Amino acid sequence: MAHLSYSAIFPLIISPGGKEVLLHLRQNTGYMDGFWDTAGSGHVDAGESAQQAAARECREELGIEVATDQLEFVHVSHNVGPTDGKTYYHLYFLVHHYQNTPTIMEPEKMADLRWFPLDQLPDKMISIRKNALERWMDGEKYSENFE
Repeated sequence: MAHLSYSAIFPLIISPGGKEVLLHLRQNTGYMDGFWDTAGSGHVDAGESAQQAAARECREELGIEVATDQLEFVHVSHNVGPTDGKTYYHLYFLVHHYQNTPTIMEPEKMADLRWFPLDQLPDKMISIRKNALERWMDGEKYSENFE
């Protein structure tokens, strides 16, 4: 039996030195509020590609301009939720270049925006995001999560 699947994008905005990742602290979203998440993440809307969604979310949430040709696919995570049965594909893109300084553009949803060393990710980070980041750093392109 066929079922719907959903897509979300997660830009990995890495510091110029390549040692830090930009994370935001979620609030008032109804999902994992109070936990750190990859900055600029969001759903892929109808009629747009994953790269277009990543560029749009970076602009809307962080005020930065990212060209789709500056996004490098690095990881996909297949996620199956326990209660609602929804299947999500999380697509991770490395952001090579962007214009402007990352800023909190949606203060009602984002309590903080901060750079974290890749080898010292916060304890209170969404576990499937932390797992995907660690898998990417290990060179793995695919992972699965059953929440």
